[in-house]
Amino acid sequence: MKKTRHPRYARHRYPAEVISHAVWLYFRFPLSLRMVEERLAARGILVSHETVQQWALKFGHGFANQIRRRVPAAEDKWHLDEMVISIGGRKHWLWRAVDQHGVVLDILVQIRRNAQAAKRLLRKLLKKQGRAPRVLITDKLASYAVAKRAVMPGVEHRQHRGLNNRAENSHQPTRRRERIMKRFKSAGQAQYFLSVHEQVANLFRRPANINAAEHRTSWA
Repeated sequence: MKKTRHPRYARHRYPAEVISHAVWLYFRFPLSLRMVEERLAARGILVSHETVQQWALKFGHGFANQIRRRVPAAEDKWHLDEMVISIGGRKHWLWRAVDQHGVVLDILVQIRRNAQAAKRLLRKLLKKQGRAPRVLITDKLASYAVAKRAVMPGVEHRQHRGLNNRAENSHQPTRRRERIMKRFKSAGQAQYFLSVHEQVANLFRRPANINAAEHRTSWA
C-alpha cells in the first residue's frame, strides 16, 4: 500500500523526514547552509544548500509554531535585555525576553533602543503570553522603566545589571550564529531566523531545577 504524503510536503522530491531533519540541523546547530548540505551528503542525500534555504524559509515558521504551542507556560519572573547587531552596516537592536529558567519567551529586532521600542516588546509579550509576570528584571536602561509604567504598571520591576545574567547569557548562541552566517542580511531575515532558532533551542533546553525524567514528562 502506498504511503500517503502529508499535504504540507506535496510536490517535494524528498520525504518529510529528510526535509524536517535538514531544517532542524540548520536552526538547532551553528551550521551554515553549506555545512548542512555536506552533512546530508555524508548520509547519501544530495541536496544543494539553496534547497536547504528554501526548506528553512518554507517550513521553519510552522515548526516554531508547533513548538511554541507545546512549550510549558512561562514562569512568573521575566528577564529582558537587548544586544546590538549590525545589519547592512547599520546598527540594530535585538530585544529578548526569557524566564528565570532561560526559556526564550520572544525576541524582537528593532532599529531603536528607546522607550517606544521597549513598549513594543512588552506589548508583544503580553499578547503572546496572555498574562503579565510577577517580576520584571532588566538592566538600568531607563527605557524599560518608562515602558513598564505604561504597559505593566502593577508589575514589580528590578533594575540591576548583576541580576540579568539569564538574559545576557541567552544572547551567546545568537552571536555564534551571527558569525557563522557572516551577519544578517536584513532585519526581516534576522527576525524570521531568530524567531525559529529560539523556539527550536527551547525544545532542547532543560531547566536546571528539574531532572531529565521530569523534563521528558513535561513534553509528553
